[in-house]
Order: sequence, then structure tokens, then C-alpha cells
Amino acid sequence: MEGADILGHIGSALSSITFIPQVYQTWKTKRVKDLNLFMVLIVFISTVIWVLYGLWSNLLPVIICNSIICLLSIILIYFKIAYREK
Repeated sequence: MEGADILGHIGSALSSITFIPQVYQTWKTKRVKDLNLFMVLIVFISTVIWVLYGLWSNLLPVIICNSIICLLSIILIYFKIAYREK
């Protein structure tokens, strides 16, 4: 594995964990009032596009990172719907 690949995997790992605190906090508190659905939808759509690009270009770090962020975005979208105030 070359230096650029190592950097790609490290960057991918760090990017992938950025949403974990938000998902955990939302799950723990069940509060979604301040969670912006539009922002999460944009993140979801952009990660789907990045995954497709990664698959097309055979870039494993891009595929892994964006697949994880996509999954976390789906969880946040679910929380926003499930925990909304009635």
C-alpha cells in the first residue's frame, strides 16, 4: 500500500466517524428539533453520488467512507421522522 492509499484510508476513516456523535446523541435524547432534515438529505444524496463515483473509479476509500456516512445519514433521517414532535 502506497502513501497516498494510506492517507486515503485515514481520511476515509476520519470522515466516516464525523456523524457518529450526532447519531448517538439523537438516539440517546430522542430530540430532533435542531436536526436539519434538509442538510441530512443533502448529505445522503451527496454520499450516494460519491459511492457511485467510487465504484465507477474503483476507489475503495471513497466507497467505504461514503457508504458509512450514507448509512449514518439514513439513520438520522429515520430518527428525524420517528422522533418528531407531534
